Amino acid sequence: MKRHLLDQLNQARSEKTTTVLLTDLNSGSQELIYPLSTTAEHALLADMKKAVRDDRSYVHEENGSKTFIQVFNPPLRLIIVGAVHISQFLVPMAQLAGYEVILVDPRSAFGNPARFPDCAISNEWPDDAMQELSLDHRTAVVILTHDPKLDDPAIEATLKSDAFYIGALGSKRTHAKRMERLNHLEGLDRIEGPIGLAIGSKNPAEIAVSILAAITNALRNGSMK
Repeated sequence: MKRHLLDQLNQARSEKTTTVLLTDLNSGSQELIYPLSTTAEHALLADMKKAVRDDRSYVHEENGSKTFIQVFNPPLRLIIVGAVHISQFLVPMAQLAGYEVILVDPRSAFGNPARFPDCAISNEWPDDAMQELSLDHRTAVVILTHDPKLDDPAIEATLKSDAFYIGALGSKRTHAKRMERLNHLEGLDRIEGPIGLAIGSKNPAEIAVSILAAITNALRNGSMK
């Protein structure tokens, strides 16, 4: 790899920007593409976006030419607002699925290492925490406190970001009231409420499964930013 490409790749990594390195396996020539840019143009753009979505590098063959599509994605992150019972199941599940998990709850009696021993914890107010965490397009946000004083600031801050998934706990009635409170904000249709896939989940562990399934569906099948 030429030095200028390596410099561009390292900069993209530091900025948490998705890139694809294309290598012509016949000539050896390389180019670095930013496939999620609104100005991106390339004959293989659709193939690159699919590779980005699947987190999979592979050799593309067409008309005798071979191109190695190498994906460089930022790490996946899950921000959970609310140190509740569901969170105790969702944290390890998400970690097993490859997410870096950060738990946000200003109530240190709930959000503490004793209850969440293997998880990064922020006891900042949710909107402050979101600003510090710099949510990107590889970040999912799950809001579980069921308390408007915590939920609403978290939602407002998250809607300003490129987070690929935003879900909030609550019944249809609760979610409708939430939408009424927040009707001054743009992008409310991005919020999944009630949260999770409708699989008939009842207990906290099952609800955690439905939430992780919804996040996976958004990651793999949702619209590309």
